[in-house]
Amino acid sequence: MQITDIHATPGYSGFFFDDQRAIKQGAEQDGFTYDGEPITDGFDEIRQAGETLIVDIELADGTTHRGDCAAVQYSGTGGRDPLFQAAEYAPVVEGPVAEALAGRDATEFLANADLLEDLETGGDRLHTAIRYGVSQALLAAAATAQGTTRTDVLADALGTAPASDPVSVFGQSGDNRYANTEKMFIKGVPVLPHALINSVEKIGEHGETLLEYVEWLTERSQELGPDGYEPRFHIDVYGMIGEVFGAPYDRDEVIDYFAALETAAAPYPIQIEGPMDAGSREAQIEAMVELRTGLQEAGVGVDIVADEWCNTFEDVQAFVDAGAADLVQIKTPDLGGVHRSGQAVRYCEGTETRAYLGGTCNETETSARACAHVALATDAAQVLAKPGMGFDEGYMIVENEMRRTIARRNREQTTETETKADEITADD
Repeated sequence: MQITDIHATPGYSGFFFDDQRAIKQGAEQDGFTYDGEPITDGFDEIRQAGETLIVDIELADGTTHRGDCAAVQYSGTGGRDPLFQAAEYAPVVEGPVAEALAGRDATEFLANADLLEDLETGGDRLHTAIRYGVSQALLAAAATAQGTTRTDVLADALGTAPASDPVSVFGQSGDNRYANTEKMFIKGVPVLPHALINSVEKIGEHGETLLEYVEWLTERSQELGPDGYEPRFHIDVYGMIGEVFGAPYDRDEVIDYFAALETAAAPYPIQIEGPMDAGSREAQIEAMVELRTGLQEAGVGVDIVADEWCNTFEDVQAFVDAGAADLVQIKTPDLGGVHRSGQAVRYCEGTETRAYLGGTCNETETSARACAHVALATDAAQVLAKPGMGFDEGYMIVENEMRRTIARRNREQTTETETKADEITADD
């Protein structure tokens, strides 16, 4: 089945683009926006509407298959590609990308996705958001052309055995870290709440505000969670522990703080994402190794999660090879094609590092569903509920996509088994 055409339409994503550097440097909130001037290149405001580029791939049979180009909320920082502006990149998708893919066999997902990864315009690789969105459409087209699920197409491309149960979903609360987290408790979400601890005010001048919040998590989860509920707490601190305590990260003051977090979370496990932002990949790995070694030597059971400066496939490799984290976030829009996220999950296999298939609140329902298939195909440790910051919608989209896919695969496998049994009986 041949690819005949590709169309690109600018649209909105599920959240906003935020100038992280300006926020970290003290920009004050004004309602839902921020006062002050942006710092990061490309931003007109500190907070501005998120954008997507809707990609439609047409096949020779007249069917159309969709993917959505998306970039992370905090674009342009931490080594990421610049701010993604959909109207600017639409001609790239409908021009060089369409020319490269037109006439190719839609069933050849991996070959098509790899071609996209290597494509250059003006001497530069395509923006990660373009590779991300077009690869989603290529995956959907391949699944339809092959008459199978996107999970199975990915599993075949990656050489994996898909998960038989839904991957644990990680819910994110946004700034509404109490009410949204209570929603998660009621629904029994396995990993939560993210909490968006991105300022000294939210963590406390000595880390005390975060400690109080974790104590609340433990108490409230036991009050609202379903019978037998055993959540895993995952807090993203956006480097704020580094801001509060500073290096070195294996000294007693820092280790004691992590021990206090472990005590506050007990009896549940807790993992801290992005404990510091050291300013470069090499420095970040060094700081994370220092912290992780200090925690291990002190017997503190708090897992740390790599995020800042861990964007590309090569970044994931570097963090895993160095043993710099217990979990590494595979931030799907930053890796480019969806198969690259799957390959990054696979790279964690056989190591001490678990794979967290993440992304951003600033995606769309289409990209979130595609990522659910990556999670199933690779049996990742956890997958982010997205898009948006309202929690319920993103959780519904990701969890239901996995359940729907598993149910379809089970039905097809049952039918195949019954057909084979009937054939054997007929032969006898």
